[in-house]
Amino acid sequence: MAMCEHLSHSGDPAANTPEGCEECLAEGGRWVHLRRCLECGHIGCCDSSPAKHATAHFHATNHPVIQSFERGEDWRWCFVDSQMG
Repeated sequence: MAMCEHLSHSGDPAANTPEGCEECLAEGGRWVHLRRCLECGHIGCCDSSPAKHATAHFHATNHPVIQSFERGEDWRWCFVDSQMG
């Protein structure tokens, strides 16, 4: 299977909030794992977290690709094509 267009053209923006999920930090929430939007650098919490802010960010912005923001992980996920890269 070929890599989708979104994954092959994703950027590498700096993290907006390297200390944690932007919304959870503002709301006093908690997260399990962090994801970085590869279009704008938004840091959101994963779908195992109560608020699922990374997925909510995709639905609000249509930014297609996130990358794990966990130490030692570099996988990426395209929401549009449901493909890992």
